[in-house]
Amino acid sequence: MSTTPLATHKTTSHVRYVILLIIFLVTAVNYADRATLSIAGTSVAKDLGLDPGQMGEIFSAFGWAYLVMQIPGGWLLDRFGSKRVYTYSLFFWSLFTLLQGFVGWFPLAYGAFTLFVLRFMLGFAEAPSFPANARIVAAWFPTKERGTASAIFNSAQYFSLAIFSPLLGWLTYALGWMHVFTVMGVIGFILTIAWVKYLHNPNKHPSVSRAELDYMAAGGAVVDMDAPGSINRDGPKWNYIKQMLTDRMMLGVFFGQYFINSITWFFLTWFPIYLVQDKGMSILKVGLVASIPALCGFAGGVLGGVVSDYLLKRGLSLTAARKIPIVVGMLLATSVILCNYTNNNVIVVALMALAFFGKGFGALGWPVISDTAPKEIVGLCGGVFNVFGNVASIVTPLVIGYMVKELHSFNAALIFVGCSALAAMLCYLVVVGEIKRLVLVKS
Repeated sequence: MSTTPLATHKTTSHVRYVILLIIFLVTAVNYADRATLSIAGTSVAKDLGLDPGQMGEIFSAFGWAYLVMQIPGGWLLDRFGSKRVYTYSLFFWSLFTLLQGFVGWFPLAYGAFTLFVLRFMLGFAEAPSFPANARIVAAWFPTKERGTASAIFNSAQYFSLAIFSPLLGWLTYALGWMHVFTVMGVIGFILTIAWVKYLHNPNKHPSVSRAELDYMAAGGAVVDMDAPGSINRDGPKWNYIKQMLTDRMMLGVFFGQYFINSITWFFLTWFPIYLVQDKGMSILKVGLVASIPALCGFAGGVLGGVVSDYLLKRGLSLTAARKIPIVVGMLLATSVILCNYTNNNVIVVALMALAFFGKGFGALGWPVISDTAPKEIVGLCGGVFNVFGNVASIVTPLVIGYMVKELHSFNAALIFVGCSALAAMLCYLVVVGEIKRLVLVKS
């Protein structure tokens, strides 16, 4: 462990919770920036003359870049550390969000292409964010607190939709869709300054006490992850990646995340448009209504982590404590299919809220990665995990876009989302097996 001087005048401290709050807020803005186009999508499509198929392609642009950059992003984190890489990531994704607000200045012939490029660059810049979150949680939290901590930062995606959907809906209605992007870009720049000032590694943080550092280290936190001499200076370890991709447990976790993310990307992209086009709601009303399932997703996301850690503290195995919330949550998420059998908007929103609660409750992929990732390559493992998970960010918008275009209905799309929840459940029940940290064979 590093012997870097700490704030030893304190008998104890709780700096890890402040760090968790910071990554929660940054992740909330991260997801709001992804969702900007879904809220403003109807107005953007009208002004730029885009059909559902073209909107699906633009939605998927983010996913292409996000996926391609996962392994390089994970390597950059292991090479340069979480703080430095995350700082550049946050600044540039805020810049590309801001620039989307000026797409309307281009001739219609170039507007769609420019928007596609900016969404692509947004995905490029955001790629290191979730692997970095996993690294930070692994560094700051002991095993028995990691499920709750990971669930809290992961639940920021639902909190983001709940808080920002009404704001972005109002901006679209009152000021025009351009301001959705410019406002979010400015918020990101402000957060970048706060990030640089307050985020430090555990053994370098000026406010952490020796008691807290010892407590974290004794409980399994990798407190010296980014200490001098511990950072991986070599390129990506392809042999390590091969070992992860041939391990049954890791493959089950990776594929499970793909199916869980399929649910996420329906809500991030097509859900507001579904409410406008299929249920006839106004964009202002959609901004408010879309926040209801998001709030339920937030509650489910936090509760899932709390329940998982509670089961662990009650003596259940790590495997049972992680799998039980996942299975229950995915079963609840299948309720999205029932929306096809009612025309009552109140019931539709209630079913969507139940589905989003279930998705949040069962979205424990990041705690599982913190539990299973080889300690030498936590960032790289998170990157591979996110490669699998974010194939859904490409597939889901495209598949749903063309389903709606060809079938003139969202019915098949909702069945697609519900089946994704069932597939995620089966990955954990049938494929994963025992959950434990993977030990790499070093060549």
